This record gives sequence, structure tokens and C-alpha cells, in this order.
Amino acid sequence: MKQKIFSLMAFVAAMTSCAKPNNADTVVVTTKYGDMKVILYDDTPLHRDNFVRLVSDGLYDSLLFHRVISGFMIQGGDPESRNAGPETEVGSGDLNYTVPAEINYPKHLHRRGVLAAARIPDKENPQRSSSATQFYIVQGKTFTDAELDEVEARKNNTLRQMAFYKLLPHYQDSLKYYQDNNMRDDLCRLQTEVMTRASEIAEANGLFAFSDSVREIYRTVGGAPHLDNEYTVFGEVVEGLEVIDSVAAQPVGFASRPLENIVFSIKILE
Repeated sequence: MKQKIFSLMAFVAAMTSCAKPNNADTVVVTTKYGDMKVILYDDTPLHRDNFVRLVSDGLYDSLLFHRVISGFMIQGGDPESRNAGPETEVGSGDLNYTVPAEINYPKHLHRRGVLAAARIPDKENPQRSSSATQFYIVQGKTFTDAELDEVEARKNNTLRQMAFYKLLPHYQDSLKYYQDNNMRDDLCRLQTEVMTRASEIAEANGLFAFSDSVREIYRTVGGAPHLDNEYTVFGEVVEGLEVIDSVAAQPVGFASRPLENIVFSIKILE
């Protein structure tokens, strides 16, 4: 989900004088496999209004689902994918702004059929701002409790690593001194101390855990739980879920791009 980061000021400028049209909370995504009716959430107003404006402007007319991963999601919205030839690399196109994150977990989780905003990774985008144009729709799969335990563990390891790297600069001089002077015991002791402290900070800030009700959704409905609390979910498919499966079933090549172009257009439901 590689995108460029642009300024909040550009986003505000783009949204100026863009009142939401009547009945604009529902859109229809049209493909050769059928239509998907999608409702947009009112509690993610920045994403909703941005999406509606782009649909109204015709930005999504004849774009591609350029990244398709069966059992996970289908992604589209790169403005440069329109009429892209088979040898054209797509997936990095965007507009000159990002949308501030509106992550509302666990109310909006990555269950099957949700619409969410793509973005670049945390390392370059710690605010988790969303792409202006690119989105994905979750196909997902069902999970066992053991698999959800593994997802929790991975997410919590990431939280501990983030705390570790925030702490590391405070110990950098001592670590370098021990390393330069081949003081291995002291180096190992200090590294363990920093890791322990990082784990304590992560736990104090709150580790990630799926509630019983969320687990039931992923056991029965399915989805992509590893993305929860990290990307903005701003809508859901309420009719045409089978279209997601049809798109996700298509053979893909390099960078998970379908071998045959899958064109879509989006219109506001009148």
C-alpha cells in the first residue's frame, strides 16, 4: 500500500466548498462481475466526504482493482491505473494530500466486506494518515481461536518493538561504549534491561486483545484481523458480497495485479 505522504493543508484545501450531496452515504461499485452496494459510515466523516467528493468528480470511473489477494482483500483507486497497459506498474498513484486517520476500533473492525483506506506503513507515516484515493475491500477468511491468539501475539510484539525503539536513543551512548570496548556481559545486561522496560511500557499503555464478540465474528463471518486498529475502516458492502469473491478469484501476476484488467466505476446511489 505504497503511497506518498502529503500535507494536511492540501487535504483541507481539497475539501473546501465540497458539501455532501443528498443521499451520498451509499455508493455502487460496478464491475463486470456485478455491482456492490456500499454504505459509508457517518462516524468517519473525513473519509466519507472525501470519498463522496471523488466519486462525484468521476475520479473512480474506469479504474482498476490493481492488487488482489485471495483470502485477504481487493484494492483499487490508483488514478494512474485508468487505461494502464499490462506492462505498466500501478499502485503508487494518488493525489497531493492524505486524509487524517479516523480509526474507530472495535466498532469498525476488518470483517468481511468492509471498505477501508489504504496508506503507507507506520515507519514513514506514524500518524497512519490515509491515501486520498486508494481503498481496499476485505474478503478475508475465517479464523480459529488459536490463529487469533497468534494475531494478538504478533500485534503485541509490534507494540513492544515500537516501545523499544523509542527507548533506544536514551541508551545509545552506553550501548555503543560497551560494544566498542567488547564488554559483552554489560551489553547483554543493558539490552535485556531496555527490552524489559519496553515490555513494561507497552503493557502499561495497553496490549491488544480481541474481545469475545470480535472473536466470534472472525470465527464465523471472517475478515482480516491483523489490520484491526491500524487502518481506517469507513464503510461496508451491504449487497454484492459475492462480487468480492469473484474478483479475488482471478489469477494474478507481479505485485498481485490481476493478469486481466478488472475495471470498476463508482456512482452515488440516487
